[in-house]
Amino acid sequence: MTVHFIGAGPGAADLLTLRGRDLIAAAPVCLYAGSLVPEGVLAHCPPGARIVNTAPLSLDEIMAEIAAAHAAGQDVARLHSGDLSVWSAMGEQLRRLRAMGIPYDVTPGVPSFAAAAATLGAELTLPGQAQSVVLTRTSGRATAMPEGETLANFAATGAVLAIHLSVHVLPKVVAELTPHYGPDCPVAVVWRASWPDERVVRATLATIEAAAEDTLGRTALILVGRTLAAEGFGESRLYAGDYDRRYRPVGTDPRFPDAS
Repeated sequence: MTVHFIGAGPGAADLLTLRGRDLIAAAPVCLYAGSLVPEGVLAHCPPGARIVNTAPLSLDEIMAEIAAAHAAGQDVARLHSGDLSVWSAMGEQLRRLRAMGIPYDVTPGVPSFAAAAATLGAELTLPGQAQSVVLTRTSGRATAMPEGETLANFAATGAVLAIHLSVHVLPKVVAELTPHYGPDCPVAVVWRASWPDERVVRATLATIEAAAEDTLGRTALILVGRTLAAEGFGESRLYAGDYDRRYRPVGTDPRFPDAS
C-alpha cells in the first residue's frame, strides 16, 4: 500500500501528468482538495473508488482516512492543486506518515505561476532583463512570513516576483514594490489560471489597483517584473550561430571537438 501525493495542476483538468493520471486510475481511494482541484480530474478514478473531499476535514480526519486505507491494503491518490513543493500542506502529512510507517511517493504537478505565464505568453526570464523568479506571498491568518522574507527584500534583487495568496492586499503589494521597480513596472494579475473562467488584468504598478478594482476572487496570482512587457532584450547566446556548444561545434578549434 502506498499513498501517492499527486500535483493535480493549476485548474484545467488536462494539465495533469500521465503518471498522475495513471496513479489516480489505479487507486481505490482518492482524497482531493475539493476547493481547488477540478472535478474533471476525478474522472480518472476507477469505478467504485472511495472519493473523499478533504476541504472540510481537519488534518486528523485526513490522516484517519489514510490510516483506514492502509489497514485495508488500499493505495491512496492524494490530490493537491498545482505542484506539491510549495504551499501544499504536504509536509505535515508526510511527517505523520513517516511516524505511522506508511509508505508514500510524490508526483509533481504544473504550478500556478507556470500556468499564468503560459496564459500571458511570457518567458519570465529574459537575457539582460531578469534571470530569477521569486515565488512568494504575504502574511496571512494561516501562515506568517518569516523575518527577512519581505516583498521589499525580494524586490531589491530586481527579480520577477510571482506573488501568491495576496490579491486581497493588492494596495500593500503596490506600496512595497513601487520604490524598487518604479511605477511603470509591468504587472499582471491572473485569476484562476487555466480554469474556464480565467481572467487576466495587465497594467503597471501605478495603474493595477484601478484596473483590477472590479474583479472579484481571491484565487489569483500577481506577477511583477520587467520581462512581462519587455521587447528590447537581447537574444539568448544558446542559439546564436557563432556559439560553440556540444551539439553544434563551431569554428576550427571547437570546445567539444568529439561531440556528435
